[in-house]
Amino acid sequence: MKRIALAVIAALVSAPALAGVVVKDAWIRATVPHQKTTGAFMQIVSDRDARLVGARCPLAGTVELHEMTMTDNMMRMRAVDGIDLPAGRTVTLKPGGFHVMLFDLRRPIHAGDTVPLSIVVEMPDKSRETIEVEAHAVPLGASHAHGMHDH
Repeated sequence: MKRIALAVIAALVSAPALAGVVVKDAWIRATVPHQKTTGAFMQIVSDRDARLVGARCPLAGTVELHEMTMTDNMMRMRAVDGIDLPAGRTVTLKPGGFHVMLFDLRRPIHAGDTVPLSIVVEMPDKSRETIEVEAHAVPLGASHAHGMHDH
């Protein structure tokens, strides 16, 4: 019996720890009538190096990861394949930087709505984890949301 207990403990200690990815303060911009796009923003922390490689939303026909940059005094937005999540560091998806873009919205998003999102994080071993997120919709002019809960 003692030998079995030691074998179980040894297996648990040698097994790789599952990565912990925490999403905080997820929010999305509300839309105006007939608007078919919006952005989603959040803070992401992973306990080991990882990469955000995708996102999904049942309210959008297409969801992409994007980056906004300033080039020659012009803001430019482009789709990116992924966003690095260095171990232990908070990566903030925010207006004017990295964010999630939702296209072909199936309905308007009103301030106060809760919008379901799924983000996909890839680990160094190429395994993937999907994290379900609830983003709180804030008025169109808002630059961020406070007091949201973690996922």
